[in-house]
Amino acid sequence: MQRKTIDLLIHSASQVVTCASPNGPKRGAEMLDVGLIADGAVAVDGGKIIAVGSSSELQCQYTGRETIDASGKVVCPGFVDPHTHVVYAGERIDEFEQRIRGASYMEIMAAGGGIMSTTNAVRAATVEQLAAESLSRLDAMLRLGTTTAEVKSGYGLDTAAELKMLQAIEILDREHPITLVPTFLGAHAVPAEYKGRTNAYVQLVIDEMLPAVQVWYEGSHFSASGLPLFCDVFCEENAFDLQQSRQVLSAGLARGMRPKIHADEFTNLGGVPLAVELSAVSADHLDVTSPTEYARLAQSKTVGVVLPAVNFNLGSSHFADARGLIDAGAAIALSTDINPGSAPCPSMPLVMAIACRYQKLLPAETLNASTINAAHAIGMGAQVGSIEVGKRADLLLVNAQDYRQLAYQFGENLVERVVKGGKVV
Repeated sequence: MQRKTIDLLIHSASQVVTCASPNGPKRGAEMLDVGLIADGAVAVDGGKIIAVGSSSELQCQYTGRETIDASGKVVCPGFVDPHTHVVYAGERIDEFEQRIRGASYMEIMAAGGGIMSTTNAVRAATVEQLAAESLSRLDAMLRLGTTTAEVKSGYGLDTAAELKMLQAIEILDREHPITLVPTFLGAHAVPAEYKGRTNAYVQLVIDEMLPAVQVWYEGSHFSASGLPLFCDVFCEENAFDLQQSRQVLSAGLARGMRPKIHADEFTNLGGVPLAVELSAVSADHLDVTSPTEYARLAQSKTVGVVLPAVNFNLGSSHFADARGLIDAGAAIALSTDINPGSAPCPSMPLVMAIACRYQKLLPAETLNASTINAAHAIGMGAQVGSIEVGKRADLLLVNAQDYRQLAYQFGENLVERVVKGGKVV
């Protein structure tokens, strides 16, 4: 049989770990199945995966214009980071020291630090400065294996600055190998000029910001390329209550922006039931979600995103009950929440390591939560997140013979090579 010439053939991997899940995100016992193929191979052409199987089978069928001998390596999907604030200006290292001395995240925020500190820096920056400052963070994420990431606005907190953030996200998506998926988070905090007037700020978000963001999106390359735009809200004490959160998310939904929600990070205000009611793509944090709400999430299509790097960074011994959520049948994803205050962490492998140790997930569960389920948490499950025929060829070569090393080891980057859209980057 004559072999077909293709762009790229990766062969002889100790393990090809597909994380395949053609019927949606993995749940329950499915989380233990990573789709492992020993001595595996992946065939890529036109930026897409065209075949996955044993090396002997694919080497008989294909000749690669480029070949990668993955002997002694693991090949797995590129990581998907479904909750990030990676675009920002300035830094908040002083707050790091304040927390070490005993100040809480909410105390720092109430004193005018936290999100508002970053807001002041973002408002003072140009679009080009925002993009340039964020580029190195994306480089670090890419080196650590992230090939797709959601990115939120939310540090502008007025119409012009929120649009500036979204414009910077678009510039970065054009310039950087990581595929970025935008989320509008105008309701991230109440800016200083609206202190004591939260309802008035909510009306600004609904009446002025959302229409302007919709116009921006419709003229952006995100819309042209079919990438979604989400609308998010921080449902929390000292931020936005349940009714205000419902108003913002419903107004966004009316403009075609599917909801996401920061829920139950410090206080349970009912964010998970709201997420389920509005068919949100994800409900994120879930640190104080009630066990009675696990079943509500499990019976829905909303993905629960847990962010253990936040708890680790804040020095907390309390983590979201990811184990209980999985056992209840909820679809769970992991994310870094990379941001300047609560999680200055670009590393999905470190998040996996923390989730194993503090949330009692097994390595297979953390890998599925960082790939296929994370892709579904940003509406991209049909395009990325697993090694399946027809999906974009976003792949990692891991310097290990067993995929479990990704979560077992920490403090070292095992990602040796990143393939993005079929090209080694």
